Amino acid sequence: MTEPLTIIGNYLSPYVRKVLVCLELKGIPYRIDPIAPFVGNEAFGRLSPLRRIPVLLDGDLVLNDSTVICEYLQDRFPDIPLYPTDPVRRAQARWLEEYSDSQLGDVIVWRMFFQKGVRRFLFNEPTDEDVVRRAREEELPAALDYLEAQLPEQGWIFGELSIADISIAAFFRNAVFVRYQVDAARWPRMAGLLERAWALPAFQTLARYEDGTLRTPLPEQRAALAAIGAPLTDTTYGTAAPRYGVRRPG
Repeated sequence: MTEPLTIIGNYLSPYVRKVLVCLELKGIPYRIDPIAPFVGNEAFGRLSPLRRIPVLLDGDLVLNDSTVICEYLQDRFPDIPLYPTDPVRRAQARWLEEYSDSQLGDVIVWRMFFQKGVRRFLFNEPTDEDVVRRAREEELPAALDYLEAQLPEQGWIFGELSIADISIAAFFRNAVFVRYQVDAARWPRMAGLLERAWALPAFQTLARYEDGTLRTPLPEQRAALAAIGAPLTDTTYGTAAPRYGVRRPG
């Protein structure tokens, strides 16, 4: 590989975070255009027809969807495996990744993080507090009950660090942004997994950029990230006025 890969997507997205953790763990050089999908211009819309992030650019190759991208990275750079080799465990790891992308995505991202942050500050729309309450008090505890039953008492889910551990930890990082903390007394295995994952250098590196983004207005984020050394692209697709993508959150 002669040129770094390009990732389009904001550091605060758990889908982007999942891909970036894989890149960091594998030591793959990359540059990032840290845009929110809501401000992607028309060129971004041609790369991402659903107007979602992340997008990976590798030469002429354009890939959408974090799962597709992570599997591509594993196939192209297999030296540091992030998927179990056993077919049964590999399938189980992919399911936990899918559960994170779908259920945790709906609950943590759309019903908590989007409602408390993006909806208010980017679109100037009121938070639906009932949606947030149900997510915090009912839906997320139900997800935690399910995940707690899937985890070992110690270590990684399938013995070695895998896409399952990475995905779960990537989404619960966004729960932290809206001041939700997993109760270690009620869900000790989940709390332990998150503590181990977030202590990894890959997550620690990204946390620095996430913290530099979190309370910075969107138009100022790129400059703030440049100031703390984020590996930015030379140009950006984030030049449009905010607008919803193909999927408008409920």
